[in-house]
Amino acid sequence: MSNRLAGETSPYLLQHAENPVDWYPWGEEAFARAREQGRPILLSIGYSACHWCHVMAHESFEDAETAAVMNAGFVNIKVDREERPDVDSVYMTVTQSMTGRGGWPMTVFLTPELEPFYAGTYFPPVEGHGLPAFPRLLAGIREAWESDRENVVGQARRISEQLQRASEQSGGSPFGGAATAEQPRSAVERLRASFDATWGGFGGAPKFPSPGTLEFLLTHHARLAGQELEEEGKPGALEMVLHTLRRMAAGGMYDHLGGGFARYSVDAQWLVPHFEKMLYDNAQLARTYLHAYQITGEPEFARIARETLDYLEREMLDEAGGFYAAQDADSEGIEGKYFVWTPDEVAEVLGADAPLFNAVYAVTPGGNFADPHHPEFTGRSVLSRPIVLSEIAAGFDLDEAALAERIEGMRARMLAARGERVAPGLDDKVLTSWNGLALAAFAEAARVLGDGRYRALAERNAAFVRESLWDGSALLHTYKGGVAKIDGMVEDYAYYGLGLIELYRTTGELEHLRWAEQLFEVLLARFHDGEPGGSGGFFEAPLDGEQLLLRQKPLHDAASPSGNGAAALLALWLARYLDRPEWEAVAGEVFALVAGRLTEAPAGFGSVLQAVELQLAPRREVAIVGEAAAREPLERELARHFLPTTVIAPSTGGGGLPLLEGRDVEAGAAAYVCEQMICELPVTTADALAGQLVR
Repeated sequence: MSNRLAGETSPYLLQHAENPVDWYPWGEEAFARAREQGRPILLSIGYSACHWCHVMAHESFEDAETAAVMNAGFVNIKVDREERPDVDSVYMTVTQSMTGRGGWPMTVFLTPELEPFYAGTYFPPVEGHGLPAFPRLLAGIREAWESDRENVVGQARRISEQLQRASEQSGGSPFGGAATAEQPRSAVERLRASFDATWGGFGGAPKFPSPGTLEFLLTHHARLAGQELEEEGKPGALEMVLHTLRRMAAGGMYDHLGGGFARYSVDAQWLVPHFEKMLYDNAQLARTYLHAYQITGEPEFARIARETLDYLEREMLDEAGGFYAAQDADSEGIEGKYFVWTPDEVAEVLGADAPLFNAVYAVTPGGNFADPHHPEFTGRSVLSRPIVLSEIAAGFDLDEAALAERIEGMRARMLAARGERVAPGLDDKVLTSWNGLALAAFAEAARVLGDGRYRALAERNAAFVRESLWDGSALLHTYKGGVAKIDGMVEDYAYYGLGLIELYRTTGELEHLRWAEQLFEVLLARFHDGEPGGSGGFFEAPLDGEQLLLRQKPLHDAASPSGNGAAALLALWLARYLDRPEWEAVAGEVFALVAGRLTEAPAGFGSVLQAVELQLAPRREVAIVGEAAAREPLERELARHFLPTTVIAPSTGGGGLPLLEGRDVEAGAAAYVCEQMICELPVTTADALAGQLVR
């Protein structure tokens, strides 16, 4: 028999719709039930691609005896953290403050007034690994609630008050903050100290791709034009990024058959991944590889970017034009089963070509992957590319170019065979925020790679979001099956606004930039802490929205940019395009909020550090004016260059933006390059533009 989650659209909530647990979605119905019955709330937060969420669901939430205990003593609420990042953020803060760590599944016990008194993450069905058994924990909490409720409620009130005070005091300096050159320099030094010179990335296992940090380092390198202070034996910003990107692309975290990256690597070598694939990782990493291609001209970087975007188009694209949120790590109840191979399985597909494929992708009889929960599932290999192609070609007495061509044919056959397996689950909700990241990736790829297909996908995405998730004055956060809901968060406006700027740079259509301006104006009206006594920056949820236990400002990057980091970038870009210096001051508020932490923990502030680099960089603008066909040679030349702090303004004619005024052409096209308010003479050829760009 289905529970109340059967009426939801979230794939994660629907996964629990047949549980014997009497689940409620987050909302007033559940809160009222808790108040009426005087019961505590058991709040469980997770997401569809979370492996340990599935484990706890199978062990506890699908178990009739455990469900009976939950139903008898608690009002049970299930939340999809991706659908309600504001709720997740509040109770993650609670969990981390109470336990010193956080993660998913998250399990928090609340009073009917939504105040927490106990928190944790995964709890097993039997005691182990220092964790209490979940049934015993439920019994203990119910006993405490029934026998000592006054104490429990008092403790919850004190915890809430302490967290509220801490949240109010975490604002940092009030209003205004200028970026300093010392901030990014010190941040680079900190990152050097944790850089893995062998395998790339930062720190040890588990290892995450950290695209925000990589983009900061690339922007830092570009701002200093490669003239950063070099110290013997210490890698430069660019070297750290390129080494990391090469190692990631060679490891098993990259899907060598289908393209795209898994969430993270469980080891330091990028070899064995946690196999879930997230839209936000792949959208961001595609852009980072594009930027590496612009800087180096190496085709391998362009290949990885293309394959990643092609994966998103092939497997993550809704027919309406939005991109899905995630693919699961598990298939048939086993993590990674869809992706790993034995030599015999390869031979079944490739026959005589199998030894060559196995040499290229390191498929061995012993394998490199084992699932401790399924010991029978051993001897499998995660595909990786540890040996350079030239060495393999020599070993098989093959020409390297011919080998590369054969590899493509083998990959296609293996991908087709993999498609016959039971695929991992798909979280097919569309999130506005993450679609903003995808929009930026496809739009920039269209410009850099000259691919009209990517442009069409980007334009289709923007049309879909405008039609389905924007009512002319506000964004909604999530869409599935024709239903859009939940008031947009700060990240929805900031990410999508940044995506629209990239779409404008690709198309020259000012309507995209004007929509980005509208989104930022909504941010200022509904999210900005601009009242007297406030400390500036942006709250996660609208000021006029649901009032949660804490009102928080997202400052730290997680797997995607912080809401404030993205908003600061949007403010700076729009200030320069639209000549709105007061919006630069809004970015300064964000700098002030995190100034004391930027250099202490730079890995958590990559997006803000990118905004710092943008503010520090010399003001540079490139306007290209003329009909689209005439602009193309100039735009192709411009796209060859990595210019992360340059205002790029294509247009069919002068006007529409301050920097385009008076820049009409009677025929053909012309490029205008300006730096620090000084403009070069307009040029009409790609060679002449190249000469101005490299000065």
